[in-house]
Amino acid sequence: MPAIAAPGATVHYQVSGSGPLLMLLPGGGGDADTLSRLASQLSDRYTTVSFDRRGLSRSALVDAEEHPGIATHADDAARVLDALGEQPAAVFGSSLGAIIALDLATRYPQRVRALVVHEPPLPHLLTPEGERRARAVQALLEKPGPHWREVSRALAIDHSDTEPGVEIGRPSEQDFANQRFFQTRDAPAAHAYRLDLEALRPNADRVVVLGGEKSKAAFPFHCAQALATALDRPFIEVPGDHVGPVTRPTAFAASLADLL
Repeated sequence: MPAIAAPGATVHYQVSGSGPLLMLLPGGGGDADTLSRLASQLSDRYTTVSFDRRGLSRSALVDAEEHPGIATHADDAARVLDALGEQPAAVFGSSLGAIIALDLATRYPQRVRALVVHEPPLPHLLTPEGERRARAVQALLEKPGPHWREVSRALAIDHSDTEPGVEIGRPSEQDFANQRFFQTRDAPAAHAYRLDLEALRPNADRVVVLGGEKSKAAFPFHCAQALATALDRPFIEVPGDHVGPVTRPTAFAASLADLL
């Protein structure tokens, strides 16, 4: 697995397939392997690249106490793309990955030729009441303790709702470590992030916004709708819920390929 040296970290990435470059950015505590099923469904049409965010799996931090921000992760994404050549890439991001993708496109527009974002949790785009409800869910996500079932219901996450042939295995110790890093560091950074809509708007014609057809009651779906409206861009429903890229990779890949 190749790696790049970045300020404060070594960032590992993986590449598969052939064709135009497509970066895949997962949500939550997801690492470079999280969207491997999705990547395999696209491998005959795209060269896909994904990476372990710093602090997860194989991407070690120089300072173990660092709290990376969204901009830092987007900087790392740009560095990975730079390592793969000069041509701009298509970028897909889901949940936290969608926020990172949006920041990447805002600050490195020359690296992104097309951007597809799936349910970016950006409560500041909602109405005041919608933001209040979303912030309550986010606070629960950051709170220590066994709240995952409640959080999963609120975010429309159901890992058992899979397409045929997909089985989600039991989490490994590394998965648990990644989830703890996400809960204590990346989630708070995402919750504090505010997208600069005015900076993104000149390149809004490259953006497509997605929401899961089974996520309609959850606030990330509403954030996606609000983002599409704010940018005057299409909003498209795709298979599955908030984790549809993981649980329904074949159907999701077909939708993504059509959009790209």
